[in-house]
Amino acid sequence: MSNQRIANALREAGDLLHEQGANPFRVAAYHRAADTVAHLERDLWDILDHEGIEGLMDLPHIGYGIAGALRELLVTGRWGQLDRLRGTADPVRLFQRLPGIGPGLARQIHETLDVETLEALEIAAHDGRLESVPGVGPRRAALIRADLAALLSRRPGPRRIEPAAHLPGVETLLDVDREYRERAAAGTLPAIAPRRFNPERIAWLPILHTERGRWHFTALFSNTARAHELRKTRDWVVLYCYDNHHREQQHTVVTETRGPLAGQRVVRGREAECRALHAREAAAA
Repeated sequence: MSNQRIANALREAGDLLHEQGANPFRVAAYHRAADTVAHLERDLWDILDHEGIEGLMDLPHIGYGIAGALRELLVTGRWGQLDRLRGTADPVRLFQRLPGIGPGLARQIHETLDVETLEALEIAAHDGRLESVPGVGPRRAALIRADLAALLSRRPGPRRIEPAAHLPGVETLLDVDREYRERAAAGTLPAIAPRRFNPERIAWLPILHTERGRWHFTALFSNTARAHELRKTRDWVVLYCYDNHHREQQHTVVTETRGPLAGQRVVRGREAECRALHAREAAAA
């Protein structure tokens, strides 16, 4: 992609965030980054190819997260965050960009892990979750991990994966989930028209941008094939959170249907923390 097309993508993301009520800080950050890219005399691909993501981060108003967005645009021609804001995200097609991943396995990965970006898939490949996907296993997971490293970085060697200590707490995630579901039920949120499973292009999917401390959140109901199949499109909530460097993480909140947490809202993959939180809340009541 040319510098100008990438600048346009950054500017469009800022405009959509503004229209959807996001924090002006995030809006301004993407607009400033767009101005930087639009006025560059050097091609972004040349910078990435010779200096890696660190070279992109050396540019004015380009932090770690936006540099990752630039790399995603340059390497794949798409940007997952912008696709979500537009309502055009299709993670199944995205995962098929990796060698050896066809439509069936891409769908299995998406539905098993609840990940929608290559960055989130890479984290799952490093923390062991990818191996739990039917049809993957340790050997295939290692190959996917290597392919992701090659796709997401123009320099050899392992890339830095954010440790779990930098994740927002489950109490924060559940509070954002509560705000989203309450405002969605009240009809006070803007809605987007997702492309997937929506042939009439109806704007049915509420979208929330909100903040908790240093974290910026985007929340949407899950629009996956599994959510539609189980009629959970008004229960499963996907949270995308960004720190002040625009680094993205993804979490899914659901209503537990079995065990001691049945009927409670829980963050998938962090059930033990949710159990401890709900126990504290019950003791304090």
